[in-house]
Amino acid sequence: MSDFAKFIEPQHSEELDAELIHAASKCLDRFTAFFNACDTDGMDGELHFPHVMLSGSERLAWLEAGQHPIDFFAKLRVSGWHHTQYEAKEPVLVSRDKVHFVVTYSRRNKSGVILTMHENLWIVTRVSGKWGISLRSY
Repeated sequence: MSDFAKFIEPQHSEELDAELIHAASKCLDRFTAFFNACDTDGMDGELHFPHVMLSGSERLAWLEAGQHPIDFFAKLRVSGWHHTQYEAKEPVLVSRDKVHFVVTYSRRNKSGVILTMHENLWIVTRVSGKWGISLRSY
């Protein structure tokens, strides 16, 4: 049984915020570098499992690595996608082992023209000393 007090008490101090945000943000940067390299194993290495994705009221939970659809990048390329880049990563909630980011990113073609813009909530957590993405809400 979990200690409920951990869920309602602050878990950080203001002086740690910048360091925590930087470390969690680096996880997002690595994930996107692997995404742009079409490296699903690398992407999985930046996720914590179970990994949860929310789209509207729908919830998808991956219990382990290796769940990306085989044709994911092929379908993305058909749309004209060449790469994804962050427009903003705004930390909105910070604690010692968790940072919530409002992530704004664009999907772009080879010429850099924006195909689509996305704004999502991503939660990055530190588990056993490793930062990883635990939840993405689209």
